[in-house]
Amino acid sequence: MTARIDHLVTSGTFSLDGGTWEVDNNVWIVGDDSEAIVIDAAHDPAAIEAVLNGRTVRAIVCTHAHDDHIDAAPALAAATSAPVLLHPDDLPLWKQTFPGHVPDENLSDGDTLTVAGITLTVLHTPGHAPGAVCLYAPELSTVFTGDTLFQGGPGATGRSYSDFPTIIDSIRDRLLGLPPETVVRTGHGDSTTIGAEAPRLEEWIQRGH
Repeated sequence: MTARIDHLVTSGTFSLDGGTWEVDNNVWIVGDDSEAIVIDAAHDPAAIEAVLNGRTVRAIVCTHAHDDHIDAAPALAAATSAPVLLHPDDLPLWKQTFPGHVPDENLSDGDTLTVAGITLTVLHTPGHAPGAVCLYAPELSTVFTGDTLFQGGPGATGRSYSDFPTIIDSIRDRLLGLPPETVVRTGHGDSTTIGAEAPRLEEWIQRGH
């Protein structure tokens, strides 16, 4: 069976630094008819389970630990017996949402995850959050960027645990070297490509460096 990418949008809230905002999140599921990996289990575990449709879940990957990207992860893990994976630099953020629970496994730069015959490589891309990661799947010509890179620019860096120069360095050093046709599947909003975003980097650098 050929690997594919399933996509659903879930709705909820994002809270940090004393504020709360309504948000829509992209949830990405990579796999085939028998197994899958879930990227960013947001808001609605039942809706994610419905798209999984009984498939074996190999992992629930968190691109970072803002609450809108992890709030459904423990419930989905309990329902599917899948491990929750997070970069350890984001544990302080995780503990703001789940103080009595920790992820099952750590993500590290260069780790690889395999599902449905394809490989996803972990790219540590701090800036939006200290432990933010992207997942590059060359066989699918796709990179899942969480909130590191969006259509039109980098993720927000105006709140705790974030840093604008760091996210610019991450995008420049880890993402813009990918093939220009690589599809950027983001944590919120529409997808884009590496080639479409590359010309904008100079403007971002001028703003933040």
